[in-house]
Amino acid sequence: MFPKGNTTLAAAESGVTAPEPTSQERGRPLLSYQSYVGGEDLPNSAWVYTISSRSLLEDVFTGVSLKRELEQNPQSEAAEHPYVVGRVAVATDEENDRALHAAAEAAPVWAAVPLDERMRLGELFREALLEHRQEFLDMLVAEAHPLKLARWELSCLLEVYSRENCHWYRKRMYSECSYAGRTLISHRQPDGVVCFNPPQNAPAPSAALAVLALMAGNAVVVRAPRSIPLSTMFVLRDIVAPLLEKVGAPPGTLNVVCGNARSTMDKWVSSPLVDDIFYIGGSDQGLRFQEQCIAAGKKPILELAGNDTIVVWKDADLSLAAEAITESFYGSGQICMVPNTVLAHPEIVEELIGHVKEKIRGIRPGFPEDPDVLLSPVRRSEKFFGLLSQALEEGAELVCGGHRMEVDGTRSDTGVFLEPTVLRVDGLERGRRIEAVMQETFFPLLPIVAVEPAPAEELRETFVRFVNANAYGLRNSLWSKSPRVINTFVSRTTNGGLLKVNDSHIGFLPYLPSHGGTGMTGGVFGEANYPMFKTSHLQGVSISEGISPYRAVFGD
Repeated sequence: MFPKGNTTLAAAESGVTAPEPTSQERGRPLLSYQSYVGGEDLPNSAWVYTISSRSLLEDVFTGVSLKRELEQNPQSEAAEHPYVVGRVAVATDEENDRALHAAAEAAPVWAAVPLDERMRLGELFREALLEHRQEFLDMLVAEAHPLKLARWELSCLLEVYSRENCHWYRKRMYSECSYAGRTLISHRQPDGVVCFNPPQNAPAPSAALAVLALMAGNAVVVRAPRSIPLSTMFVLRDIVAPLLEKVGAPPGTLNVVCGNARSTMDKWVSSPLVDDIFYIGGSDQGLRFQEQCIAAGKKPILELAGNDTIVVWKDADLSLAAEAITESFYGSGQICMVPNTVLAHPEIVEELIGHVKEKIRGIRPGFPEDPDVLLSPVRRSEKFFGLLSQALEEGAELVCGGHRMEVDGTRSDTGVFLEPTVLRVDGLERGRRIEAVMQETFFPLLPIVAVEPAPAEELRETFVRFVNANAYGLRNSLWSKSPRVINTFVSRTTNGGLLKVNDSHIGFLPYLPSHGGTGMTGGVFGEANYPMFKTSHLQGVSISEGISPYRAVFGD
């Protein structure tokens, strides 16, 4: 009924051969996850199936048919097809309620566990990620993450949970000093029950941030996205849950369910058991959700869209700057923290564009298992062409790209990939009229804005004002060798959760925040986000013995 190993017509005609399926796509038992609630895997009969991303490039019809067949009839022989990677149970309303009650019961017990014991979880999680490295990468590849980017995502998590970072978190969770016969303590206490809503574009790496909330002493409930739940369940059920048992956490400390986003989050907002909701998604919906949370007395922790800017000064190392700029095209721009716009000094814009065009030649489409592929399929590309047309109508110049293409890179009206596309925009006034400059695009579309010539001091001010006026505020970067320019950028740029100078725009580093931002990125409480701190609250303590309260007040 279902053919195996078909190739697309374009791939067949071009002579491109799909890589051999990975081990997870043949000869491995079907991965199957039930709702994980209160330390138990709950029996269920409704399932969503994960079909390998290879089907999108090889045989879309078969992939869609397999998913439809299996979700209507889980006993179908279609489950044996190599495209079928796994399945996840769809949680019922009752199971969602049970998850919240289990978390509420576990929260005070887990919070009472000493901080140092909870902190062990971070180091253990890092070790377990390394132990399950290949399975983790295979899972991301099956969900359409190019292998090269999957390795980067793993490296980001290893950095977040590095020994240096865990030590740094620990120091800031508790501090103590002596003063006037007293022991003074400043420590962070867990908020209680924290619910996580990871996004569809990177669910597993985002869901892994729940470990930081667990380290803070919270109990958590995670919603695995119904459209792409498998990797989230794998990380939390197969890796994190056994670690919690190992450190003695009570059942219910971690709960993972798969379901509809709207109904699940409505339940979270209305439940008196929930304290925080960690929402990762688009800005418009996220900011509306923030209002719901505040009205219901919940703490919203928002990770929303980004519209990051890279500023390139005239003395920059243009080759290295171009490397950072072309990070814009990783994953076809479908990563919130990639650069969206470049502001270029007028004296170097031509040379910079030349470097960027050269770097783009190494960014190509392909099957996700290919270790050199950086582009991902783009399923809803109509908006890309709308943004491109609007920019060209406003006077932008198309430098390169602008077409659909097949897996082998040939242009095609039906291709699922988009060419890395660069626009030149002359002048900030024109730039402000272009949607691709002012809004997050989530496509491989990069405007390079050539700023009007002006004296150096005026240009510095112009650049800073433009960056600070950005409605979003995730990350911003500068490329310059001038201490004066660097100082101006660092001291005057108030927009953003993270500033990078002469460095990778998307790279993670110890001690610095990996997430968070201002404006439409983080909402009214937006700032750099350390999830361990965001899901806890600061408390001061004074311990004394034999001190007169009267004298403490009046000093007599």
